[in-house]
Amino acid sequence: MHETITVGEAIARTLEQYQVSTVYGVISIHNLPIADAIGRRGLIDFTPSRGEAGAVTMADAHSRFTGLGVALTSTGAGAGNAVGSMIEAMNACSPLIHITGQVEKAYLDMDAGFIHETRDQLGFLRASSKQAFRVHSAAQAVAILHKAIQVAQTIPCGPVSIEIPIDIQNTPVPLSILSTPLTTQPLPAATTDQVDAIWQRLQHAQRPLLWIGGGALHASAAVKKLADLGVAVISSTHGRGILSDDHPFSLRAFHNADSIDKLMRTCDITLVAGSRLRSNETKTWSLPLPQPLIQIDIDPQAANRNYSADLVVTADCHSILSALAERLEKANSVISPQWRQQVQEATHLAEQQLREQCGPYSQLSDAVEHALPTQGIFVRDITVSGSLWGSRLLKATQPRHNIHSLAGAIGLGLAMAIGSAKANPQIPVIGLVGDGGLMLGVGELATMAQEQLPIVLIIMNDHGYGVMRGIQEKYFADRQYYNDLLTPSFTRLAESMGIKALTIDKADDFKSTLQLAVDLKQPVVIEVLMENIGKMNFSGPPQKKLF
Repeated sequence: MHETITVGEAIARTLEQYQVSTVYGVISIHNLPIADAIGRRGLIDFTPSRGEAGAVTMADAHSRFTGLGVALTSTGAGAGNAVGSMIEAMNACSPLIHITGQVEKAYLDMDAGFIHETRDQLGFLRASSKQAFRVHSAAQAVAILHKAIQVAQTIPCGPVSIEIPIDIQNTPVPLSILSTPLTTQPLPAATTDQVDAIWQRLQHAQRPLLWIGGGALHASAAVKKLADLGVAVISSTHGRGILSDDHPFSLRAFHNADSIDKLMRTCDITLVAGSRLRSNETKTWSLPLPQPLIQIDIDPQAANRNYSADLVVTADCHSILSALAERLEKANSVISPQWRQQVQEATHLAEQQLREQCGPYSQLSDAVEHALPTQGIFVRDITVSGSLWGSRLLKATQPRHNIHSLAGAIGLGLAMAIGSAKANPQIPVIGLVGDGGLMLGVGELATMAQEQLPIVLIIMNDHGYGVMRGIQEKYFADRQYYNDLLTPSFTRLAESMGIKALTIDKADDFKSTLQLAVDLKQPVVIEVLMENIGKMNFSGPPQKKLF
């Protein structure tokens, strides 16, 4: 007799082969064979989230650090709850596997009223995933999981969904069905012709500008070398830390600052490496970028997506930028002291302008920077503080250590902080959320408490949607509607879950309280009472035309 295992166990064993350390999810009658196998084998940690959206967001954040995140959700409405988080993972190009169940195979697509059934589940999974698969037979399950992981990890990466009917999950299959993990194809090296085409334009530049995005996250060394040679570098918010904000040729993420705008207009070439040049970072694509504009991206579909380029090079950013840095170094060109001074002055003016806009909350940014160790991770939700000091003023010194929602969705910050902490168990994590966004996934506070994760969660409480107040003030003659929200005492709520809770009602306490919280090395909530400290002036990113 050949040894057999269930498909559920074959899924668990295959995930182990890919060194998956954690699966995030909500158990359900339509995924229990997989969850049971994970529990019996005891080799993968299962983190029970309080909702499918939280599970997928946790797996998304986890994947940004480890190269693969896994979420397990229920079927139908449960899979539907995951869609918003899948859209975020698509925006972030996160290598994520979302495994969900399905009704019994005999009743698929029958509209028979089978429990958890929904119309065209595969359709909405396809719409929110890089690719979506359905397992049609037990013999096919492992092969499809291998293929899904390969697709998720192939650059440009993205989330992939798999639905497995419940009867197939329980079906015995021979142990021999397990097979060797697939490998992703290595990125092709830059060709000499590609490098030559860029070099012809770059070699004569006196004031070069490099705009880096998430596609250059693996190119830190090359970017630093170019900056050392006098290339001014500005970063998308997703690419923060690729070049340390402390570098003298870093323009940081100050895209919307007047002084940076003025400086960029004087540049004589723009290299765009792995960036979508998002609307909120380019004044809805009205920000003029110096020409010639050269676009470098591994995805051929990215060509001329938002700006018309004078030259498009489809290649790996690290390979191209490394080759350009070598040529620039051999050219032995001298950096103009005036150019260096102008870059530093523009950056200084941009920081001062932002500090004035943040008011007393610039002290909170400084407090986070002081309390969080160099290797620490800062996770921010889409909230006023996150969009002002969290995304730009707070310095980033290494890639992937200042993360946020790329889709611009509120409510993901806490779950992202949990996934980041699970992926980096020895590294401190500070999360930043607003009271409005937190309420979308407030149940994940219980996950943070149950897992005993040493996350310091800063809750900016202004009793509503602060960014909407700013937009209504600026664009709607200060007609304020529907932005005031009833919020609980987050301090008492956290304490009811056994979480250490601290409250700040004056700016002078930012530094001491943050340091105390980080030093505790346990789950901590810090509720910032903004009505006592003052409002923040923010009406969304600068726009070409909003309404």
